[in-house]
Amino acid sequence: MSHAQTAPKKGMGLTTQIFIGLILGVIFGYAFPKYAVELKPVGDMFIRMIKMIVVPLVFSSLVMGIAGTGDFKKLGRLGAKALLWFELATTLALIVGLVVVNVFQPGVGVNVTAGDASVAAAAAKKTIDMTQMLVNIVPTNIVDAMSRGDMLQIILFSTFFGVAAAAMGAKGKPVVDMCISVAEIMFKFTWYVMKLAPIGVFALIAFTVGKFGLGMLIPLAKLIGSLYFALIAFVFLVLFSASFIIRVNFFHLLRALKEPILIAFSTASSEAALPIAMEKLEKFGVPKHIITFVLPTGYTFNLDGSTLYSALAVVFIAQVYGVPFDLSQQILMVLTLMLSTKGIAAVPGASLIVIAGTAAAFGLPVEGIGIILGVDRILDMARTACNLIGNCVAAVVVARWEKELPDEVLQVAYAQSYED
Repeated sequence: MSHAQTAPKKGMGLTTQIFIGLILGVIFGYAFPKYAVELKPVGDMFIRMIKMIVVPLVFSSLVMGIAGTGDFKKLGRLGAKALLWFELATTLALIVGLVVVNVFQPGVGVNVTAGDASVAAAAAKKTIDMTQMLVNIVPTNIVDAMSRGDMLQIILFSTFFGVAAAAMGAKGKPVVDMCISVAEIMFKFTWYVMKLAPIGVFALIAFTVGKFGLGMLIPLAKLIGSLYFALIAFVFLVLFSASFIIRVNFFHLLRALKEPILIAFSTASSEAALPIAMEKLEKFGVPKHIITFVLPTGYTFNLDGSTLYSALAVVFIAQVYGVPFDLSQQILMVLTLMLSTKGIAAVPGASLIVIAGTAAAFGLPVEGIGIILGVDRILDMARTACNLIGNCVAAVVVARWEKELPDEVLQVAYAQSYED
């Protein structure tokens, strides 16, 4: 906490530095596209540095949290409440996406181009097998799961490991103590890496603008505007309302999370924002065992932004090609997406696969994905930020539901959010 208190004396805060990096990246990418494209390795290195933190942080924190409670029944209750909230939030996200795409009709009047047919064809051939996905939750080799960053497998192993360590009592204590030390070291590690965030964000944004140009925004401006409006509407209609019901000041929570939100938006990577989001939520007063369970699980089951985008994109494709897609078909599509969007984070390019599979299932032209691809990065930035906010709200909801985030702790957190 000492560095947070001394930060104002050193000049501008990290959030301001990241925002400046973002703006300068846009300017540099637009003015010098040839050089901006060459910055991709710098941005990739920053993302990789963040990703190398995630696995040891999640494992050590989860073991520490579970061994600290040592209560398997409590863990089951925590999981049930989290999954119940995830299902409610993602269903409401689908409904918001559906309403916005029908009201604004962003696909009407779009000039159909060939797009990237090869990508569309490849996405159409892939499917997400729900049964196999359930089987894959159980790891055969935890080292392999950690090397691939498979969050569900890591969570399952860490949960059993933590329960077993707690059951061992004194014999398990050295291992739990080691996990506590590893978690603290990884948070310090995160603090060092975040010092490089403004450079990483600058490089990533400059590359995006340099490669695709700002001109790509014009033909599909209505699609971009519709998605951004839908995501903002979801955040305020659903997440703000949920915060109001559990008596948590939503704007204080957003202020506390400003750095991870900016990181998620500018990098379009959920993993990049995960370590710092965990740290900020802990400062906000959410117990560590809830954060370490809800956040990583949420990145698999509670992708509000990606789920909303999937519904919007499928109807957008129907509008572009003028294919009739009535309300009964759209409701059936929502029911399909309620299942197919669960666990998609573990699959590379999963949103594309889900959209292609759903479009094909309802007889829509799969090549419509090629139209979206040009602006997918811009869309991805917004939906990733929404995913992050949704998961952080989920952690707060579960903490309040479990009566582990009392009002007096929140008052301290509100005051702290101003200091930060």
